[in-house]
Amino acid sequence: MLRVFEEVGRATLLTLWGLYFLFRKRAKSKHYVKQLVYLASETVPVVVITSVFSGGVIALQTYDTFHRFNAEFLIGAVVALSMGRELGPVLASLMVVARVGSAMTANIGTMRITEQIDALEVMGINPVGYLVSPRLFAGIVGVPMLVVVADVSGIFGGWFVAVKLFDVNSYLFWEKMKELTELHDFFGGLYKAVFFGFIISAVSTYFGYYTRGGTEGVGRATTNSVVTSSMLILISDYFLTAIIF
Repeated sequence: MLRVFEEVGRATLLTLWGLYFLFRKRAKSKHYVKQLVYLASETVPVVVITSVFSGGVIALQTYDTFHRFNAEFLIGAVVALSMGRELGPVLASLMVVARVGSAMTANIGTMRITEQIDALEVMGINPVGYLVSPRLFAGIVGVPMLVVVADVSGIFGGWFVAVKLFDVNSYLFWEKMKELTELHDFFGGLYKAVFFGFIISAVSTYFGYYTRGGTEGVGRATTNSVVTSSMLILISDYFLTAIIF
């Protein structure tokens, strides 16, 4: 238990210092832009493909039940609510964990075991402000952007399955979706995305920053980072849903 509290305390301090250097003694803007581009724009194809098929699966699974009650036109609302509230934020965040979070940990961990972080300190460069703060910024800003893409992609995936494959009326699909969904449903998902992005960046940078044990330690830190981030996303999703909705 003492080890757990020690790890949590050390992670909290590192994250708080990272947030502090977001506003004071910031690194050059190009470092922030570079991390945001890597996290957000380069992850778009993965998120689009995942979300399109997720929306399609929702339409596929709900069509049979709604068809029994002649309520196929409600599929649009179900897809929009599912993507906006839950699947959009969670799926996009898990894709970021798999693609970007693991890379963050491996990158910083490699810098640690090759003593590049020590070299930064010798040159008078604050390693937290240089390595942690830009990645925190990228997670907090980039993940909500990806969630917007995921929501739109998922809705169009559901529309394609419902309208093109099952001949659901396209006009009713969109009208019922607009009638039964509210902006709060989508904004709630964006609130989650901000928190998930913060979790991903904080956990990934922590495991990378305190990597030990050579190249084997980098692999172990990367695995722990992905598992911990994924678990925290799914656990916090429950509590955020209870609070927001």
